[in-house]
Amino acid sequence: MYRVLGLPFFCIILLLLSPQVIGQQVALKTNVLFWATTTPNAGVEVGLGRQFTVDLWGAYNAWKFPNDMKLNLYLLQPEVRFWTCRKFEGHFFGVHGHYGHFNIGQIPFISGLKNYVLRGDLYGGGITYGYHWAFGDRWGMEAMIGGGYVSMKYTKYKCAECAEPVGAYTRNYFGPTRIGFSIIYFLR
Repeated sequence: MYRVLGLPFFCIILLLLSPQVIGQQVALKTNVLFWATTTPNAGVEVGLGRQFTVDLWGAYNAWKFPNDMKLNLYLLQPEVRFWTCRKFEGHFFGVHGHYGHFNIGQIPFISGLKNYVLRGDLYGGGITYGYHWAFGDRWGMEAMIGGGYVSMKYTKYKCAECAEPVGAYTRNYFGPTRIGFSIIYFLR
């Protein structure tokens, strides 16, 4: 896990120390849609030049729910963005990757997960379209949607406590891979 987390943070430090980045904008953000699923999340976006930014966003959920319901995960989604006008203004297009680990299940309102727990990893990438609204010098909001590829490798368990495996699976998926409505604060 440290190798996976270490590389993106090393890239951010390298970008922040690069002479090209000095004086560029830096934004902190959080995706409100993930908070609706009780998943804390945060991101940092650094401006590079006039029309490009690098965004690193992550989410982590370790809450324990009553009745053994599980929605534990961590997810990293780095992205390079091209802005059609200027960075942090209006429309943008991005190329993103994602890596995560999940332990979800016994969720009563999802039929396929009522009696099972899934534990595994996912990775992939895709493209994003979004729009940014600025509110003054320090605040903004953005909405985005992305699509692409996800590969999931996981083990299915009959229940959380007994850890009785039902089988190991690999799933490949093409379709929506990101969605977000984020609140943004600029550090400058």
